[in-house]
Amino acid sequence: MSAPAAAWRIAVPGEDVAVRAVLEPATGAPLEALFVCAHGAGGDMDHRELVATSTALRGVGFDVVRFNFADPMPRLMRCVAAVAAHARDAARPRRLVLGGRSMGGRAASMLLAEQALAADALLALAYPLHPARAPEKPRDAHLARIQVPVLSVNGTRDALCDRALMTRAVSGLPNWTIHWLEAADHGFDLPKRSGRTKEDVMAEVAAAARDWVVAAVRAGRATASHRL
Repeated sequence: MSAPAAAWRIAVPGEDVAVRAVLEPATGAPLEALFVCAHGAGGDMDHRELVATSTALRGVGFDVVRFNFADPMPRLMRCVAAVAAHARDAARPRRLVLGGRSMGGRAASMLLAEQALAADALLALAYPLHPARAPEKPRDAHLARIQVPVLSVNGTRDALCDRALMTRAVSGLPNWTIHWLEAADHGFDLPKRSGRTKEDVMAEVAAAARDWVVAAVRAGRATASHRL
């Protein structure tokens, strides 16, 4: 059963700030999984890309929390942690999946590298492995410390995530799954000649996320004292 819709104002411990968040219930057959989704740099919880992501994931059974955060990074991580804790207490999900788009997913990954019990899994959409045009500056030092199941969804034309480098970065990490979106860029946009629409891409993202959760549950994949 999905959690009921809700609007929250969440205080961030140690910060003179409260963040806005909304809980949106699944519209498809419930997966009993709540995805706490952080937005990318320069956006907010109402950015069309984040709304489209929420709509697609809700359609395959995820409950979704969208929220605004404050940066820079240490503060951002505290915001993510506060929203995740509030969502767990308020919605009581069977499975809490943390993540988001681009910088939001990176912040969630850094939090889970430090606090394994912050969530049951990580869903990183368009993970920014390195700055644009700077693959020699990888943001991967913490990835091996993440102990929960991870799904990373990236486009093969993503200027912030070279495919070969990303594959190498997580090689040998048994909890990592990568789903590549053929010809998609960092925003999951495709060349017109591909013949595919943005809706097609988001449907692929949602299906990959649904199948990953279902497979992880069936496998009984465990980490530390909790499992997906």
